[in-house]
Amino acid sequence: MKKKIPEFKTDAEAEAFVDSADLSQYDLSGFKPVRFEFQPKTERVNMRLPAELLQAVRRKAKAEGLPYQRFIRATLERAVTGKKRA
Repeated sequence: MKKKIPEFKTDAEAEAFVDSADLSQYDLSGFKPVRFEFQPKTERVNMRLPAELLQAVRRKAKAEGLPYQRFIRATLERAVTGKKRA
């Protein structure tokens, strides 16, 4: 049986743990990949959508644990670059 990841009070504690622990001994099944967005958002888009579509987008974004605008941006990026979901 794998160990449970301890809770940390600070980022420094978490970094020290990751630097020294053998993570293969821990249960990481509950973790989700996170993508950090570093590029500044300088342009705006304004579009009208049917209410049902926007509601569906918001539900899908919530299911993936993302704010809906970030979900839309990521979906557009995947469509343009051809990248698959992580």
